[in-house]
Amino acid sequence: MIDQMLRADLEAPRKQRHTVKRLFDRLLDEHAAKAVNHPMVRACVAERRPQIAVEAGRGAVQAFIPRSHRPGAEAEVDFGDVKVRLAGELVTCFVFAMRLSCSGKAVHRVFASCGQEEFPEGHVHALSVLGGVPCGKVRLTTCVPRWPGCWARARGRRTSGGPRFVRTTASMPRIACPPWRGAHEKGGVEGQIGWFHRNHMVLVPEFASLAELNAMIERWDAQDEQRRIGTRPRPVAECFAVERPLLQPLPDNPFETGRLFSLRVDHFSQISVRTNRYSVPVRLIGRKVRALLHASEFDRFSGVRRLPK
Repeated sequence: MIDQMLRADLEAPRKQRHTVKRLFDRLLDEHAAKAVNHPMVRACVAERRPQIAVEAGRGAVQAFIPRSHRPGAEAEVDFGDVKVRLAGELVTCFVFAMRLSCSGKAVHRVFASCGQEEFPEGHVHALSVLGGVPCGKVRLTTCVPRWPGCWARARGRRTSGGPRFVRTTASMPRIACPPWRGAHEKGGVEGQIGWFHRNHMVLVPEFASLAELNAMIERWDAQDEQRRIGTRPRPVAECFAVERPLLQPLPDNPFETGRLFSLRVDHFSQISVRTNRYSVPVRLIGRKVRALLHASEFDRFSGVRRLPK
């Protein structure tokens, strides 16, 4: 009876086709199907409606091809927010994740925000842990809406992501995954962040500082290498051992991820960086000093001598 109603729907106007409730009501009213309940009808319709459409030549059978990646060629990057209790206070932090597409090896790091300092610093940390740079492309969306002028370029699929980000990833072609196309283009790292949340952030973690939390995350990442992803026959550690020699070597000189400011000291003996003000020695009033802003640290310089924090 349900099959007959669903076949009739193929010729009916789109907005006047049977819903599950209408099918259930007709079975009760017209056929006295007292032993049938609503969940039974819903399960039957969910199974038979697409089958009947295919039998009538009205629907297409969905077919998928498993995606494969060349070792050492591709990586995916993203940020995810997480609730953490730091020094007794519940705060929102952000998890940076880089995941090698072939082996599934992932590196995580938690920051207080996800701005221009954190993104390059997360890349440098992840690449140093991986011991190399992917020779192919890196899929990302995080940098697209954050920096002025990057949104229009992202619509062309490739994005610069800002001058400092270009210097960070100079050897890696960057492929933007625009938010309006969906997150499926870098589904590996999207799923990785979800897995990380479910397995390491439940219950809400409590630490004294971000440094202590990141030290624990490094140990978690090392432990996670022993897991197998899906139906893969080998754990992440064995796959990564094959992939690591194929990565490009890291540069000889470390990359400076901090943002450099040249600021003039006001008559209060202070300098202003973003929305914060910092004190410097009185003797520097009226002179310019340099300030280097990192994700979690702030350094002040006068000439070549570092000022006391």
